[in-house]
Amino acid sequence: QYSFQDKGWGASLAERLVRKCDVVNRGFSGYNTRWAKVILPRLISKSTSAESTVAVTIFFGANDSALKDVNPKQHVPLEEYAANLKSMIQYLKSVDITEDRIILITPPPLQESAWEKECLAKGDKLNRCNSTTGQYANACVQVARDCGTDVVDLWTLMQKNQDFSSYLADGLHLSAKGSNFLAAQLWSCLEKKVSTLPSLLPYWRDVDHTNPEVSLLQDAPQ
Repeated sequence: QYSFQDKGWGASLAERLVRKCDVVNRGFSGYNTRWAKVILPRLISKSTSAESTVAVTIFFGANDSALKDVNPKQHVPLEEYAANLKSMIQYLKSVDITEDRIILITPPPLQESAWEKECLAKGDKLNRCNSTTGQYANACVQVARDCGTDVVDLWTLMQKNQDFSSYLADGLHLSAKGSNFLAAQLWSCLEKKVSTLPSLLPYWRDVDHTNPEVSLLQDAPQ
């Protein structure tokens, strides 16, 4: 949901792909895979033209991995989380979006001390921990291997030889720097998929101003 905020990773990708394809945001703050699996057919239906879909990202785990005794509403057991991801991949394949166009994204790491402050400010206890989030990230990577999709292992990549706290705005959600990091990782997956896409409509300098219809309607469907 937050990916299209200022400096969000969705907005960053949309900017890179302007005049080539649309980046459609279907994020829902606080949702887990149990709920996402139910609504996915409403978001991407059989009537959606699979031919025009370059890629679909599935980014869940931060809410599923919430601790059951403290946050039972969002928590989804690890095995069910993996099964739900597989179910969503199977659904996408059933509407002709093949596995080579699906990119799974693991949850980012959790900066516990920062997130605990957020929880305490709301009168709650710390409701997540990084080691548990890591188990869900590993499960996500395994699902990608099993199903033949691409995966961005954000949990591992953000912790590689560095302090990852600057990637998170509040210990859980991505900061501008974290969004930029994710956009860069996703771009390495997307670049080949979009490299052959033509620009929509000619560059303005190439339009014949004396007879614009010739330039602008030459590829229009009859």
